[in-house]
This record gives sequence, C-alpha cells and structure tokens, in this order.
Amino acid sequence: MHHLKVDPDIKLDFQDVLIRPRRSKLKSRSEVDLFCEYTFKNSKKTCKCIPLVASNMDTIGTFEMAAALSKQGLMTAVHKYYCAEEWKSFAQENPEALNFVTISSGTSEDDIKRLSGILHEVPGIFGVTLDIANGYQDSFPDTISRVRDEFPNHAIVAGNVVTGELVEI
Repeated sequence: MHHLKVDPDIKLDFQDVLIRPRRSKLKSRSEVDLFCEYTFKNSKKTCKCIPLVASNMDTIGTFEMAAALSKQGLMTAVHKYYCAEEWKSFAQENPEALNFVTISSGTSEDDIKRLSGILHEVPGIFGVTLDIANGYQDSFPDTISRVRDEFPNHAIVAGNVVTGELVEI
C-alpha cells in the first residue's frame, strides 16, 4: 500500500499573489506588445508568440483552433485523437501553423508509438505535450527523457506538475 506524501510547508496559490503594477512609458494600450521570445532549454527551439496556449481538450485543441490562433501568434496543444493522416492533411493545408502547435500524447507504450509515427510523418510540428494527470508518477521523467532522446529537436511541454522540483527535468 502506498502512503500519500504531502509536503506540510505553507504554499501560496494564485489567490495569494498580487501582480504589482509598475510605471510605464507607454502612452496607449495600442503600444503594448504581447509577443515574447522563449528558447526551450533542451531542444534550443525558439518560439516567438503570445504566451497563451489553447488546451489539448478534444473540443478546444482542434486543427481549426490551431489554424485560427496561429494567425494571431498563439499556440495550440492539439488533442491526441487525430491520426497521422489527419495530421498530414492539416500540415499540407496549414504549413505556417505548425510553428504554433504541439502534438499531445499520453505516456503509455501505445501513446508513444502513435506520437512517434506522427512526428516521423509530420516532422515540422513545433513540439510535444506529454499530458498526464499526475506528473509526480515515478515513470514520468523516464518518459520525458525517452521522448527527448527520440525527438531532440522538438520542444517538450510536460505535466501536470505544480512545483519546481519536476519542472527542471
């Protein structure tokens, strides 16, 4: 039997945090630039986008959403229910959108085989979202390493985690 390990130290939530405004030289909201440039630690891929990602839920992370959001510089974590043929069709019809999408995958052996097959067919996909409800499972870091080793040129987004301990993997 496994015992739940809970850290008893005090933690803060979003309700406990205030993003404190500062003075700005901007004279108008129209001068605000939401684009950020981010380089992923391991793949060294760089993304210049608005740092919002449409969720990989099956009704949100769709090809239609990805095509529309990519035109505005936003990312989409495309859900894991599209097959390789659907991905190839999307890539042919929306080649510019590939720079703003990640392909979602679970962590089972079948999930990783599916992921590998699609990434070999459509190598231009920006990155991979490894989606698991509890990123604290002992096997999760090994899955991340395996995907990183097989696809070193793809950015990897992995979770769900809430502490810096696993963000560093």
